[in-house]
Amino acid sequence: MRTENQIKSKINEMTLQRRSLESRIAPLKEDDPGRAGLTSQLARLDDMIMMLEWVLNEPVGKYHA
Repeated sequence: MRTENQIKSKINEMTLQRRSLESRIAPLKEDDPGRAGLTSQLARLDDMIMMLEWVLNEPVGKYHA
């Protein structure tokens, strides 16, 4: 199990990667063939960040009573 600081560090690292990808995508035109690959990488990165944030803020309580 990772510590909270390790998870936060990974989130920060991924956030920097996301900014880098966004800056690489920005100048590309919609029909540019490289844009689709970068956009899918960005979507995966967003999913991973969201999962790590969920781990940090794990919901409490019961959903099925």
